[in-house]
Formats: sequence, C-alpha cells, structure tokens
Amino acid sequence: MDASRARASLRGWGGVAAMAVLCALALAFALLLPCTQTPVPERTGSRTVTATQARADGCEDADAHRHSLAPSDADGPVIDAIKARTGDRRKLIVGVDQNSYRWGYRNPNTEGARLEGFDIDLVHRIAEDILGDPEAVQFKAIPTSQRIPAIENGRVDMVVRTMTITCDRLTHVAFSAPYFKTGQQVLAPKSSAITGYDGSLARKKVCTSAGSTAHTKLDADRKDGRLPASTDISTTVPSQLDCLVRLQLGEVDAVVTDAALAASQAAQDPTVALKGRAFTEEYYGVAMRKDATDLVRRVNRVLVDYRANGWQASYDKWLSATLGKDPAASKPPVPQYAHGG
Repeated sequence: MDASRARASLRGWGGVAAMAVLCALALAFALLLPCTQTPVPERTGSRTVTATQARADGCEDADAHRHSLAPSDADGPVIDAIKARTGDRRKLIVGVDQNSYRWGYRNPNTEGARLEGFDIDLVHRIAEDILGDPEAVQFKAIPTSQRIPAIENGRVDMVVRTMTITCDRLTHVAFSAPYFKTGQQVLAPKSSAITGYDGSLARKKVCTSAGSTAHTKLDADRKDGRLPASTDISTTVPSQLDCLVRLQLGEVDAVVTDAALAASQAAQDPTVALKGRAFTEEYYGVAMRKDATDLVRRVNRVLVDYRANGWQASYDKWLSATLGKDPAASKPPVPQYAHGG
C-alpha cells in the first residue's frame, strides 16, 4: 500500500484506529451476547437473483420471495413454545448483526452501547406482537456464514440480518415475505479506477462475506466469463465491517455486498464510494425453521401492518441519510404468497 493510500484510508470516520475500536467494542459485547461464531459453513450454494435456470422444484431466485405462507394471527406449536418460556427466558431469540452500520450495530453514543438499526426495529415489532413487549428479545450475534446453521440447530427462533431470499436457502429454512429490496454493488476508494461490476475488476482483489450471495455471484460469474478471470475473490470474512477494514488497510481493492450495506459503509468512510449500479435484484426476508409454519405466518401478519405503519419511519430514521429520502427503490413489493390460508 503506497503512502497516499495509507493516508487516505486513515481519514474515514476516524480511520482504521476508529474502526479497530468499534471492532473491539463489538467483540466485547459479543461476550455478553450469546454468539454462534463457530466455523461451520453456511449450506447455501445459493444462486443469484439474476439466474434464469429453475431448480428441479420449479423455484427461480427471481421469484423466491413469492414462496412464503399467507399471513395469520393464529398461534401454533412454535409460538406456544415461545410464549411458554418463563422468567428471564420468556423472550424471542433472534440472530442479528451487531456490526452493520444503521442495520444492526452497537451505538457507542447510547447507554450500554444499545443495539440499534433498521433490522433491530423490525425485531422489536415482532417481539411486541408475539410476547406483548418490544424489549422481550434475546439477541444473538451471528456472522453471515452462521445464519442457516443457527436456525437449523435451534439456537435462534429466527434470523433478521439483511438475509437475501434465495431458492437454495429455501431448501434449508423458511422465509417471510420480503421486507426490503436491494441489489449487489461495488464499493471502492473514490480515487480508484474501478468503475463498477465490469472489466475494471481485472487483477483486483475483492472482499466479500463468507456464505453471502455476493460471493456466490462472483464465483459463478468468474467461472462463466462474466467477470475477469484475473479477479481475485479469495478474501472472505465473517462480516461486512471486516471487508471495510480490509479496504481501508489496502489489503483489498474493492468490496462487493448489498447496495444497502455498501451505502452504510460509504457513510462510515468518506474516502470510499459506490461504483456503478447495482447488478442484481434481491429481497431481504426473516428466516425461520422450515417447520415453523405458525411463526412464518405470524411474522407475515406483522409485516402487513409494519409496511403500513412503521417501515417508513424506520427507513427515515436509519437509512434515508445513506440511501436517499425517497424509499421507492428499497420498498418491498406487494407480497405474493405461495400458499393460501
């Protein structure tokens, strides 16, 4: 890394030192949050939403967000079990991120460095609906690669963590209807010659989160010739914050992640910027166990109300500064359900 790049990397949001402090803070709180960061790979193998080939079951990623269940207020065995928890254990157990700025992150300016963000607002709304108390939540910090294992192993009731709905993920977990629309985008230093998801990534080192749709997309496109063969995609990390730090340190040339997350990273460091346009279309959903039918239906019922009363206020509070005041590009589509009531 040359001297000018080093100096530039130190200017953003307090520079590497500040980011190191935040990482240390997150690690400290991880000791308080039950954390599931064991090195078990996420079993996704997910294709991107731009894929056109259908799975054997007829699912295509472009339509994967239409495979959820119709909303219902009815309780069932999963919700009954959650409500049956007693004392301090009577909480909704939710896997979240604590390092994604404005989505799920520890705010050092609040008492106890409170966990805040767009995803966190939704968690509180779901807890209020099921348990009557928005604070009745046990948060578990989970890296990208652990989202599906944490659900399958019963360590969490659900994951609300900028998780894209894909066909392959639907073979392991159930998703709610979408609550946010985004797409993959390139993040690089403002001074970089990288122009977007194109030939300018030749001979460049790109960072992604392990188990993310971004890494799957890059891997598939490089094999198919849609990405230069010389693009180095070997750098994968547990969380997107790690990618930003790698970029600041000059260890990688670019980051590929969801545009919504990339915009938040650009807000953390004014020396980096989004390059080109989003090159996929993706939808975030709440992930739950495949057999948690009653919980999936209840979350979809909550989302119906949340889209009408709550989504916009949360967007204005957390995301308008990075994604723009007009939320049209981020609003989820009108839900379409695969099954009736």
